[in-house]
Amino acid sequence: MNYLVAVLPDRTQAEAAYSALEKEGLPNDGINILGEGYQSADDYGLIDPNIEAKKEIKRELFWLVGFGFIAGFAFNWLTAIEIIPEGAPIVNHILGGIFGAGAGALGAYFSGGAVGLTIGSGDALPYRNRLNAGKYLVIVKGTGELTDRATRILRQFEPENIQGYSEPIGT
Repeated sequence: MNYLVAVLPDRTQAEAAYSALEKEGLPNDGINILGEGYQSADDYGLIDPNIEAKKEIKRELFWLVGFGFIAGFAFNWLTAIEIIPEGAPIVNHILGGIFGAGAGALGAYFSGGAVGLTIGSGDALPYRNRLNAGKYLVIVKGTGELTDRATRILRQFEPENIQGYSEPIGT
């Protein structure tokens, strides 16, 4: 399945583009308008970067907290740093492990969040920003031949941006 996304500055141009696509015989079920008064990004299924960031944080927490504990424990054991001078050595090692796990959790939060926001969302974030700025998206879904026809039609409306995407095989 192929997708074509055109960014248009206002509602009248988006509606005119939709009408032109209909007039050329493109199927209505493959054409969508996103923007105020039409579908929202969430309704259409555009990836929310915050959700992707949370998924990445959870994925990294699983590994980094455990490795952080082991690294903190090992570091304290090797250096024999006394966190609590009156405490037994094992207590200090465990506290070192807890501090290492905390460092792992912070690392997961910051790196996982940054990766999820920037990479995990793909082009969804710029499109969401354009929708928030009052612009409209015309999305055409269909075969390669259909999106090529739609590209020729949409170029007449001088969109701010027009981008084609191919869905990977097997999804």
